[in-house]
Amino acid sequence: MSRTVKRPYASARRQEQAQETRRRIIDAARELFVRQGYGMTTIVQIAETAGVAVETVYGAFRNKANLLRQVWYVDFRGDEDDIPLYERAEMQDILAEPDLPSRIRRHAGFVTATNRRMSMLLDMLTGAAATEPAAAAMLAEWATRRIDVASRYARSAVETGQLAVSEDHCRDVLFATMDGALWQRLVVERGWTDPQYADWLSLLWVDLFVAPTSERQRRS
Repeated sequence: MSRTVKRPYASARRQEQAQETRRRIIDAARELFVRQGYGMTTIVQIAETAGVAVETVYGAFRNKANLLRQVWYVDFRGDEDDIPLYERAEMQDILAEPDLPSRIRRHAGFVTATNRRMSMLLDMLTGAAATEPAAAAMLAEWATRRIDVASRYARSAVETGQLAVSEDHCRDVLFATMDGALWQRLVVERGWTDPQYADWLSLLWVDLFVAPTSERQRRS
């Protein structure tokens, strides 16, 4: 008796369909979280907006808190790949830049684009955190990851021999200026463009972090 062999393309198509379904759910959840708030959004509404069964949402994400976390990281990273932003190719390419002022300018542009991408969801999380434990937990997790990224970036800046301040000082300033609050004030509230903001942020960081050329030449 011959055995039925599963066709690879059929399995691949099922995986592709599952990913498409997950993305529809994530997109629907983001739309509803931003428009009406995390607390007011139900799994039933998310399922209806995504065009799937409620059981499909629970099967993919288990609960609304897990779905919120996935929505946040898709917004923050740009996709569902479970690779921290710091470890992705674009950021690693920035960190490979040996000239610290050039590295900072590129990093400022990277941070500005990230601030733009996550701004609406961050507003929602901040507003919901006082009454919704899942939103507060997401903000706390993001703060922990942000201090880790700032620490690693500051350590790499020290290794260039061009840092004018202590590693701890660099870490703390980065932690305080990467969270999107300054972007919100200047771009959203004061009407700056993203390029204006990126230029200003890079000038700020270079002024604060980079040793004068004469001192850098003396160290080398």
